[in-house]
Amino acid sequence: MISDDDRRSLPFRYDPATRHLRLDASDPAFYQDPYATFRALRRETSVFFWEESAAWCLIGADAVSALLRDRRFGREILHVATREELGWPEIPDRLKPFYDIDAHSMLEREPPVHTRLRALVNRAFVSRAIERLRPRVAALANALIDGFAPSGAVDLLEAFATPIPVVVIAEMLGVPTEMAPQLLDWSHRMVAMYQVRRTPEIEDAAVAAARDFAGFIRDYVAERRSRPGDDLISVLIAAEEEGAKLSEDELVTSCILLLNAGHEATVHTIGNGVKAILESGRDPAALFAGPDATEATCEEILRFDPPLHLFKRYALEDVEVEGIRLTRGDQIGLLLGAANRDPARWEAPDVFDPSRALRPHVSFGGGIHFCIGAPLARLELAVALPILFECLPGLRLASPARYRDAYHFHGLERLDLAWG
Repeated sequence: MISDDDRRSLPFRYDPATRHLRLDASDPAFYQDPYATFRALRRETSVFFWEESAAWCLIGADAVSALLRDRRFGREILHVATREELGWPEIPDRLKPFYDIDAHSMLEREPPVHTRLRALVNRAFVSRAIERLRPRVAALANALIDGFAPSGAVDLLEAFATPIPVVVIAEMLGVPTEMAPQLLDWSHRMVAMYQVRRTPEIEDAAVAAARDFAGFIRDYVAERRSRPGDDLISVLIAAEEEGAKLSEDELVTSCILLLNAGHEATVHTIGNGVKAILESGRDPAALFAGPDATEATCEEILRFDPPLHLFKRYALEDVEVEGIRLTRGDQIGLLLGAANRDPARWEAPDVFDPSRALRPHVSFGGGIHFCIGAPLARLELAVALPILFECLPGLRLASPARYRDAYHFHGLERLDLAWG
């Protein structure tokens, strides 16, 4: 049962009779520590209707893992039902430029379109291709640290966590790395459309960013058609020109998706992970003492405080889950961060403990939509973090780290560190 203390101190209202939850995701008492709310709710239920998200939500590790793989659910619904059947209004004209791009994203599609798009892009993310990036990630990490080490203090998010993934994914695609600040700006404005709370200002900024980002990619694709290179854009152009495999709209959207997803999550995984290590008081030298220890530490970082907390799917048919009846078109929310703290799977789940036995977490999702960039994200963590702690002995928090008001993307505003 939810305790009286939890009811007084935590920012939600829960009705056990209806299993309805009232919870404002923009309340600092929630987004600074969402785990406390889900820990309290778990004592009462494993499934609830989050009114502000308009979806039934699951928080159990087994239930979330199973639903990620359940083909009765999907990321899109309009391939099996019309807007009229679902009672959906048409997309407003002012938002169409954004959704015209989003419509071609493999993340938002189901087979057979998803299968075709993923197969084309996946060739750049197989393990052997990613492993070749190890020296480049190491060189980049060392160069960035050399740039700020003499100062004795830094915002790690800006100076280290952000440049590494954005430079790496830009180089993979063949996009000029000097465009990184502009790419980041476009990406941040577009990604804001997926958070729980949206305003007309956020929507307008996302539409403008989508137009500009797509225009840039189209211009770059045109250039690469005449001067192919050893990069993913050139590979995708070749696939398009082979016929009926990839349209230019799909090519443009795939590049935008990879740039957006290729840095946003990793930035916050690095930030959240460094924060967790420093707050735990554990010895970084032991945490990264060889490949096995490094792998265990990185997997615990991903489990303990992941960057993506909410992943929604549509019921593709009338179905029952966890005792809840869903109608075709209903959405269900999978609370990944909450599932990763399920005490039924992990002992003392709120403790950062890289020595625990490795068990599957859901930070990269699961099923056919398992994160295509997972091998790259794991490599960036496993290479960059040992270098950071080795180069900056005595690394410590210079001020308390605070999270952004951006749930369901869970990351820090900044990470002020000092050393020496």
